[in-house]
Amino acid sequence: MSDKGKRIFLALSIIVPFLAYCVYYYGHMLKNAPYKFTEFESVTFKYGTVDSLVNIYDSKTGTYTYLNSQDSLITKHVKLTKDDQLYLHRKAANLGFWDFPQKVAGPPSADKSIPAYYIEYRYKRKSKAVYFDMGYDGDIRLRQAAKTLVDEIQKTINDAESRSEK
Repeated sequence: MSDKGKRIFLALSIIVPFLAYCVYYYGHMLKNAPYKFTEFESVTFKYGTVDSLVNIYDSKTGTYTYLNSQDSLITKHVKLTKDDQLYLHRKAANLGFWDFPQKVAGPPSADKSIPAYYIEYRYKRKSKAVYFDMGYDGDIRLRQAAKTLVDEIQKTINDAESRSEK
């Protein structure tokens, strides 16, 4: 085999597959890149039980509808500040929200009192929605990350609500 033939063989058997793999790997990474805050539009958060998510917050309109302790449906206007939205965006990114499956739920159960949550982040070009219920008994890290995100969203909404009441 000539020297030129050896170089061509080397290029075809090692360099070309390596370059193809790099294009595949980094293309996938760029496609799933974290969403940009500059394109952030809103967060929708719904919670309740598995059979009914009656408590709803939409940051785009600022409408917060929830059941109080007397089972009365209350509607308030609660607006999140840019800092609140940035905090929720970064918290979702830190917890890996973009890699969550669409449904993080346990097996169907006769117990309809299991808490459930729906979280949707909307951006100009993309959106990500996840349904999560506390009956999920799979990956403990995924369950903990989803629960942490739910707690942070609820805390941020409650803080914004208390600010608006003053």
